[in-house]
Amino acid sequence: MQSNDVRMLLRCAVPTAAAGAVAAVAGGVLAGGKGVIGAAFGAVIVILFMGIGLTVLQWVAKSYPYLFQAMGLMLYTTQILLLAVLLAVFKNTTLFDTKAFAFSLLGTTLVWIAAQARAHMKAKILYVEPEPSTGSGPAAQGSKP
Repeated sequence: MQSNDVRMLLRCAVPTAAAGAVAAVAGGVLAGGKGVIGAAFGAVIVILFMGIGLTVLQWVAKSYPYLFQAMGLMLYTTQILLLAVLLAVFKNTTLFDTKAFAFSLLGTTLVWIAAQARAHMKAKILYVEPEPSTGSGPAAQGSKP
């Protein structure tokens, strides 16, 4: 993983973790201890799903750039479907408060997406690979007396 990939991951994960902490506090105030557990579990799930997805997407972008757009669409659709499946699986659980879990999933997912969009806008990623200068060519020849 390259340094700009790690920066992208951190720029998404840190605000999401902060939103998860806010969700855990709100869950604790509104639903007690089970609300804290549900909100924290939801935030951790989002950070794991979206982090793995971002890592896979960066790998695809470098390995198979012609598949990048299709893979991105498939990946985000799969992530949202998996989050919906998790909501359905934990619908009747007594381990934690399901409303805190659901709102934490929703909130932290939105924060991740916003942070990822901001990180992509701020990133200075070359979309054209520059050719290394070898000392020959029009630029090098034009500078000779």
